[in-house]
Amino acid sequence: MPEARLKKILSVFEGKKGALIPMLQRVQEEFGYLPEETLAGVVDFLRLPASQVFSVASFYAHFYLTRRGDHLVRVCQGTACHVRGARDILDSAQYLLGIKTGQTTEDYKYSLERVACVGSCAMAPVVMIDSDVHAKVSPLDLKFKLMDKLLPKTKRSPLKARKKL
Repeated sequence: MPEARLKKILSVFEGKKGALIPMLQRVQEEFGYLPEETLAGVVDFLRLPASQVFSVASFYAHFYLTRRGDHLVRVCQGTACHVRGARDILDSAQYLLGIKTGQTTEDYKYSLERVACVGSCAMAPVVMIDSDVHAKVSPLDLKFKLMDKLLPKTKRSPLKARKKL
């Protein structure tokens, strides 16, 4: 099935030169990241060295070579957010999800990212969950208003026993 999906994407780029980046964007849109076998398909389709395709895919921060979670939690660390306590919010997110920044939970439900700026400085500190922007977030807001809505009860119950937050 992934082969058919990849062939459909590649067919759009038939005969187009210099289409590597848009092609990788479409592949990532379809699969959620750039699986190794799809990169191999792109290499074969474009007749480029594998090192060239991999170097482009690994250079740009918006391309992912590993599977990400179903929900993406991004904590802004821009200047305005930093000044207003974003570091504590990021620490809380790591604690609540049980992963470090840049990681994905074992069940592939959540990925956590540190971002430089989301462009909402007047609402700092800011957390994005998927495409929803949450403004003036505190570590307690993160737990009680945002994460409790996302995390299943089985994930939440051990958190009540923990004292740190």
